[in-house]
Amino acid sequence: MRPLLFNRRRLTQGAAFAALLCAFGGAAAQTAWPTKPVKIIVPFAPGGTTDILARAVAPELSKAFGQQFVVENRAGAGGNVGAEAVAKSAADGYTILMGTVGTHGINRALYPKLPYDPFKDFTPITLVAAVPNVMVVNSDKAKALNINSVNDFIKAAKARPGQFNMASSGNGTSIHLSGELFKSQTGIFMAHIPYRGSGPALLDLMGGSMDVMFDNLPSALPLIKSGKLKALAVTSAQRSGAVPDLPTIEEAAGLKGFEASSWFGLVAPAGTPADIVNRIQQEVSKSLNTPAIKEKMLAQGAIPSGNTPAQFADLIESEHKKWALVVKASGAKVD
Repeated sequence: MRPLLFNRRRLTQGAAFAALLCAFGGAAAQTAWPTKPVKIIVPFAPGGTTDILARAVAPELSKAFGQQFVVENRAGAGGNVGAEAVAKSAADGYTILMGTVGTHGINRALYPKLPYDPFKDFTPITLVAAVPNVMVVNSDKAKALNINSVNDFIKAAKARPGQFNMASSGNGTSIHLSGELFKSQTGIFMAHIPYRGSGPALLDLMGGSMDVMFDNLPSALPLIKSGKLKALAVTSAQRSGAVPDLPTIEEAAGLKGFEASSWFGLVAPAGTPADIVNRIQQEVSKSLNTPAIKEKMLAQGAIPSGNTPAQFADLIESEHKKWALVVKASGAKVD
C-alpha cells in the first residue's frame, strides 16, 4: 500500500506544479500584450466627435504600450455596422470599439433587430468623454429668415411645415434623438435625413441642403466659431463652459426637462481578458488627466472621464433605460 500512497502523492504534487506553471504561463501571455497593432473601430465616418476622440486617445495608447493603436472607420446603420464587427471579433484585445450613447444606450430600444447585444457582446473598458449636443442651423437660412434664437426657429418651422430638413449622424444617434425629442416637444415637423457620420452631415448643413442639426459640440464648435454655422442652444441640462453664452434649449424655449447629451467610451468584445481591459483603462485615464489633453477636451466642449470598467458598465445600463423612455416618448422608429 505504501508505494500506492507514494505515487498518489507524487501525482498530486505534479498536478499542482503543472497548474502553477499554467498560471504563470497565462499571466505571462496576458502581460505580453500587445505584440502587434491594435485597431480602434469608429462606427461613424471621419470628422465627427467619435472620430475626434478616438484619434485623441490612440497616440497616447501607442506611446504607453509600444504598439500602434490604429483608428479604422466603419460607418453605417447608426453605428451598428462597426459595433457588430467588433462584437464578432476575437476577444484578444486587438480590436476594440469607440462605443457611443447610440450604439450602447439607444439602438437597442430603436432598432427592432439589432445585430449585437450591447450588454452580452461587449466588455466595457472606460468612458472617454461626455459632451452636450448643440442646435446649429445653416447660417444663410438663419440670416434670410431672421432666426436668432430657438423660438425664432420654432416660429419659422411652424410657418413652413415640411420645408425644413434635419440632418443627423445616423439613425439612433443622440444627434437624431435630440432632434426627435425637440420635434415631439415643439409639435413641429422636420424631415430627418440620416448620414454615415457628423462629418458629411455638417458639410451638407453648411452647403444649404440641410437646415438644422443637433450635433455633438466638439465637431460643430470650429464651424460655429468660424461663422459657418449659427448656434442657437445646447441640449444639455446646464450650459457648456466651451460656449457659456449659449443658453440651454430649456432656457431658450421653455421646454421643461429637455436634456439630450452624448457620451463616448471604449469597449471590447465580451471575454477579453480582464488584465488587458484594466491596462487600457488605466492608460486612458492617465492620458485624459494630463493637463494638455484635459484642457484641449474641455475647450472643445468635451468632459473627459477615464472611469473604471464597472463604473462604465453601470452608466451603459442606466443610459439604456433613460433613452428607451425617450425613444418611446418621441415615437422615433427605424425599420
